[in-house]
Amino acid sequence: MAKKVTKKNGTLNTMSIAELQAELQRREKGIRKLEKKRERLLEELATIDVELASVGALSASGGVRRRPRNDMNLVDSLAKVLKNKTLSVTEATEAVQKAGYLTTAANFRTIVNQALIRETKVFKKVSRGQYTSK
Repeated sequence: MAKKVTKKNGTLNTMSIAELQAELQRREKGIRKLEKKRERLLEELATIDVELASVGALSASGGVRRRPRNDMNLVDSLAKVLKNKTLSVTEATEAVQKAGYLTTAANFRTIVNQALIRETKVFKKVSRGQYTSK
């Protein structure tokens, strides 16, 4: 509920027309200040949204997403990258990211390594740290 402006100990009902007009002007000035502030903040937010979108951290609706969505899961992406190639874990990690796989994991190389070890039906260990797809 809005706070009523008082003239010393009176209410809006006891204010003169000139005082009411002065109060309206004061409030309109406050509205303009808030509108300008809102516009500056919206511009700043738009800049941040562009930065987030550039790293794949925005959903289609524009909301911030913690975990990026990929068209394929990691195993399928790795299989595609490793088809007819033998790569080290580090090379496979870099190749799958260059191919468009998005991740926010700090330890993504370890996750790739675990996937290569775990998925024996999809990947073949050629030598120590070297893998290919079957």
